[in-house]
Amino acid sequence: MNSGKVVSVSYELRELLRYEYAAPIEHLRHRLMIAPRTVDNAQQRIRHELRVSPGLSHKWETDAFGNLVVTIEAQQVESEIQLDYRATIRRRDGPSRGPEQFWIDDDRFRSPSQLTKPSEMLRSTAERLLIADDGGGKLASLINEFVFQHMRYVTMATTVETTAAEAFAQGTGVCRDFAHVVIALCRLCGIPARYVVGYVVGEVGTHQWIEVIEPALGTGVALAVGYDPMHERRIALDHISIAAGRDYADVALASAKAVAPHASRYTMTRRVDVFDVEYSA
Repeated sequence: MNSGKVVSVSYELRELLRYEYAAPIEHLRHRLMIAPRTVDNAQQRIRHELRVSPGLSHKWETDAFGNLVVTIEAQQVESEIQLDYRATIRRRDGPSRGPEQFWIDDDRFRSPSQLTKPSEMLRSTAERLLIADDGGGKLASLINEFVFQHMRYVTMATTVETTAAEAFAQGTGVCRDFAHVVIALCRLCGIPARYVVGYVVGEVGTHQWIEVIEPALGTGVALAVGYDPMHERRIALDHISIAAGRDYADVALASAKAVAPHASRYTMTRRVDVFDVEYSA
């Protein structure tokens, strides 16, 4: 057995999504984020393929945050759509690296967004965290720890429209709310931060966490360091990210418009298999 540290893991991902309709629908436009993002050294999408049945046209595009988005359009769908997505992803240990000037100065990750607007309660908390900071470069970790201790995970306590201020005031929420609160506090403390959606291998459903942007001193690059506030830990090789933005509103994974007389039935299965592990010497 290899006793070295795991430095990279390669995964085979397969997702099957099925939409069933009780009657024909018309003028469908379905927008979907399903492809894991490529983030320099930390995560690479080696290859991927999407098959849509019946044979509907689909188009891949990159949004303003560098996320890959697929759009499926059809004039009419008789009874169902099935999406079969497969990808190979390589995750490497360590933070993402990017151009320092662009990442550090990007105002989208420094300024409040619609879901992370600060309240007086958040402002006063940020002031206390800044006072507690010893200047050792661990403020983001301190914020992550504080939010974990302050917030309590409660399903159905919030909605996708709940703001960071509202979730913080009630002290409850889901991983989305934990991420929004950490982002709000980081930005108030002068730390650029972005919202990430993806999943943790072995867990059901999607998951949300955050990345803070900091300079790698003496290298001319910036680092995106990931924190999972709901689990009070740094992100690891089992975190696979799909998209990143200012807050949840930028990375809602699916949206659809259609003329439909009835509601649809949606089912999804996901399988992630490890096919290669690289160890340090």
